[in-house]
Amino acid sequence: MKSLTYQGAHSVSVERVPDPGIVAPDDMILRVTATAICGSDLHIFHGRIPGMQHGDILGHEFMGIVEEVGTGVRQVKAGDRVVVPFVIACGTCFHCRLNEYAACETSNSGPGASINHKGIKPPAALFGYSHLYGGVAGGQAELVRVPKANVGPLVVPDVLHDEQVLFLSDILPTGYQAVVNAGVGPGATLAIFGAGPVGCMAAACARMLGVETIFMIDHHPCRLAFAQAAYGVLPIDFAGTEDPAGAILEATAGRGVDASIDAVGFEAKGSTTETVLTALKLEGSSGKALRQCIAATRRCGTVSVPGVYAGFIHGFLFGDAFDKGLTFRMGQTHVQAHMPSLLRAIGEGRLAPEAIITHRMTLDDAAKGYELFDERLEDCRKVVMVP
Repeated sequence: MKSLTYQGAHSVSVERVPDPGIVAPDDMILRVTATAICGSDLHIFHGRIPGMQHGDILGHEFMGIVEEVGTGVRQVKAGDRVVVPFVIACGTCFHCRLNEYAACETSNSGPGASINHKGIKPPAALFGYSHLYGGVAGGQAELVRVPKANVGPLVVPDVLHDEQVLFLSDILPTGYQAVVNAGVGPGATLAIFGAGPVGCMAAACARMLGVETIFMIDHHPCRLAFAQAAYGVLPIDFAGTEDPAGAILEATAGRGVDASIDAVGFEAKGSTTETVLTALKLEGSSGKALRQCIAATRRCGTVSVPGVYAGFIHGFLFGDAFDKGLTFRMGQTHVQAHMPSLLRAIGEGRLAPEAIITHRMTLDDAAKGYELFDERLEDCRKVVMVP
């Protein structure tokens, strides 16, 4: 089969690899009909995710038609059209029983996922996201083996086309969980740092949940213009505003917003010092977006963090957060918990996640898709590929 493989930092290529097969009784084989490039894939592309090996198959946003199921699969059958969550979960461990699927204790048994020196168990396995997260082949391919097929793959109705439901695999539940974690609803005020795909999905879900005022901060004018038109956000250009949090405070009578969402993560551009520390691998992340969230959020408010972070964070203002009595909520998305209700919202017309798509191409053009998305060329917001 054809698949997109990792060949080192800033290098991916489509290669022919052996077709996957059933390994465990609860496996299924999926023929991919649509797959997307996620912002998290760019972290791999930049060489910033440990545990990647040359030849690893990328991709964790995908859907398709079930080709074959193992003897233990009961929830789906050959011929079903399904969306697959990027998190792999067993459904029966301590965390899965609490609907905390991203903390599954059993799905990640790869050699790079051993218990660390502090006794912390490894994270749940993820598709196409390094051997730290299980070394499971991803879905930017013609076929993919899906472990734990009784927990997660969601059958979708034929009346909804692929582009309407594809993002149930990751960015839509991620944006939704970010808003839920922020604790906002009708009449609330919210600041979203980052107008990328997750930030836009958070804005769409915030509108659906009745949030009244949404500030959105980014340094790409084309993304801000889209978010303003699509979701009615109040745009703030990070490039033209030295202190976005200050602008938010001014617009809220000095109080700040009820909650902030950091949809940027560790690739936020920080100071020269932070850039040097990151290059020397003494710091894993710039703290710029988090500092802005802390400053923009009112006392006793919430900072929600769906953006990916790694290692130490420079200049995390814990004293300021304590003084303001802030709540922080963060982590990988419990995708399986959110997929059914979000599918209903799409079917009822309350969400239209496909609006963010700007580029459509075949899997053969995947390397070009990564370049467009990484460099924000041609006003690229989201790339969808068809094998």
